[in-house]
Amino acid sequence: MIVKDLKTLERFDSAKMTKVNLFETSRFFCDVYCLLPGQEQKIHSHAENDKIYCILRGEAKVTVGNERQAIGPGRAVLAPAGEAHGIANESSAELVCLVFMAPHPGLKS
Repeated sequence: MIVKDLKTLERFDSAKMTKVNLFETSRFFCDVYCLLPGQEQKIHSHAENDKIYCILRGEAKVTVGNERQAIGPGRAVLAPAGEAHGIANESSAELVCLVFMAPHPGLKS
């Protein structure tokens, strides 16, 4: 069994959002995204991959398709394959988000 302490994985960089890998297999990945105030993940899409953003700490502005909503700790959002999506920290506090994506975008069939 592999157990990791999420709190010890938090990493912040004043230059850009930080992604820290939590778990990864050939079928999925799960990362911890750490965003300081004013940082964002640009809007983008994945044709064949679903993504879930789960807010652990702070408040995020999440975009999926034509919708944009503020979500806080304990809330999760699904970005289905093909939908444009992204996350931004427009608050004055740190943002920590768990991100799950499947199938793994690096998987080549």
